[in-house]
Amino acid sequence: MNKLVQWIDKTVDASSRAIASRSSRRGFLGRLGGYIVGASALPLLPVARAQAAEGLAEMGDPQSCDYWRYCALGGTLCTCCGGSISTCPPGAEPSPISWVGTCRNPVDGKDYLISYNDCCGKAVCARCFCHRAERDMPVYFPSKANDILWCFGTESQAYHCTVAAVIGEATAS
Repeated sequence: MNKLVQWIDKTVDASSRAIASRSSRRGFLGRLGGYIVGASALPLLPVARAQAAEGLAEMGDPQSCDYWRYCALGGTLCTCCGGSISTCPPGAEPSPISWVGTCRNPVDGKDYLISYNDCCGKAVCARCFCHRAERDMPVYFPSKANDILWCFGTESQAYHCTVAAVIGEATAS
């Protein structure tokens, strides 16, 4: 048993010295700081916040322009084109760029942030076109404008339809 402990001690000592000779404390602290900052920003991503909206009480027809999530949507509903409220139809990819609206859920009376993403890569779906402009901003404030095709950063810039994913509850600042 004593020889095993000595072997482990020598192995750990040799590997520690090898790592120390190839790296610096500043480099280690810099990488550690980068990982900590990156991990702290993870909850800010829309994907992480959208998971918090699961189980949200809703009512209404997602294939109707009057559905509460569509208060700032300008485009064709993916629910009428083979997709769902928050997922693109097969063969279309969501644009990584979106616009955001704040819509009131009639079930609980709370305001929610809605991320509108255009689904791109297929010909336009000609069903269920909606244009609601509640709290819409002019085009000079593009992140809140629904009159722009948002198929940037995708393989094809052909617009197909739009999804409306709940990001989370809107809070007063």
